[in-house]
Amino acid sequence: MKQQSARLPQPLYVYSYVCHESEQALCAMELRALFGNDAGTGGAGYLFSSKAVEPSRSPFIKLRLDVLCEEDSLEKLAERAGEVRLTDETFKAEFVETGDAPVYEERRAIERLVGSRIRGKAEMRRPQRRFGIACADGRWLFGDIVKGEAVWLRHNEKPQQYSTALGTRVARAVANIAVPEPRGVRAIDPCCGIGTVLLEAVSMGIDMTGSDINPLAVRGARRNLAHFGFDARVSVGSIHAIAGRYDAAVLDLPYNLCSVLSAEERLAMLESARRLAARVVVIATDAIDDAIAAAGLVTVDRCEVSKGAFVRHIMLCADDMSGPHAAKT
Repeated sequence: MKQQSARLPQPLYVYSYVCHESEQALCAMELRALFGNDAGTGGAGYLFSSKAVEPSRSPFIKLRLDVLCEEDSLEKLAERAGEVRLTDETFKAEFVETGDAPVYEERRAIERLVGSRIRGKAEMRRPQRRFGIACADGRWLFGDIVKGEAVWLRHNEKPQQYSTALGTRVARAVANIAVPEPRGVRAIDPCCGIGTVLLEAVSMGIDMTGSDINPLAVRGARRNLAHFGFDARVSVGSIHAIAGRYDAAVLDLPYNLCSVLSAEERLAMLESARRLAARVVVIATDAIDDAIAAAGLVTVDRCEVSKGAFVRHIMLCADDMSGPHAAKT
């Protein structure tokens, strides 16, 4: 493609995302973690970013459009698409919905107009390359489509299940909120249970280890990881006995009838999580702001996820270096 004067940030990626209304807050929180607080999540279903994130990481992102060019009219965009010359690859041109999409017939007409200018062999069913056309913020965009794959759906069929464990979509989003940039990051899930978050993390290439005080849970986590071809990285032990320092931690506080925590036990677990990492995602069945503050953490982002009458509070916390606990680090 020819060089052009940019009107939108370059490099430019357009992400299309979708979520159920019960997970809108979680989706927005994950997108903020992945793309920054300026990520557009006002129900539009798409956002611009200069960051290239693999769409399959998120349970909400459908695709990424790697923008090759942008124009102020469809006709000019079609002309630019004519610069594409394919010799060995088949292709398909697809309209990418961004906000208010035209009706079906108009979308197909746009695809035919742009696709007819591309020099190559069109293939509708199994193209080797997919090109996207989008109209956003008054600009027409053209580029390569990278589609997401619902990898987490396979993980629903774990050999070891637990009734109160996080669902795979929530677990995957939590892993992304904890570790939005995996390169060079070490993370830990010190109360990993059967390894729901741990499995999602390692499947995305996140360097995360797990631990749990319950030997049966650890056995289940190891079995689940091995079932999907991942090395066991889970040990038996209390969160209070874990040594070392990590970049991020996920603390899913126990909440079933057999694991009712006292206020003192909960505070001790939060303090241990803070000792392990400066970035901690806390999952609880109640808003525990006072306990989080008492542990020397500050909540920087949060959301609630509901499943029937059951509500989980997901809180991204950071070490409060200005508080009374600062001298302990």
